[in-house]
Amino acid sequence: MAERPTGEQAGWDWLEASASAGSDPAAASDADPAPSFARCFAGGDGMRVLAVLRAMTLDRALGPDAPEAALRHLEGQRQLVATILALVARGRAG
Repeated sequence: MAERPTGEQAGWDWLEASASAGSDPAAASDADPAPSFARCFAGGDGMRVLAVLRAMTLDRALGPDAPEAALRHLEGQRQLVATILALVARGRAG
């Protein structure tokens, strides 16, 4: 069996090392994500992406013959896009 170069970790060791080297996950989950969403969707490209997401979900209507599964799927998409839009708005408001 070939020897590993110095610094290379075996098995799952790399995961434990990167987790302990990073910041505390509990502290990161307490931070408000809204400013990050606002920065992510700032500018022309961000506004275009939000417009496309809105058109694909919130501004879309299914016909009366749409199966229940399609309605549920679209409603889940709408909820996600509405959450993203709310986070962006809250992040921009400060």
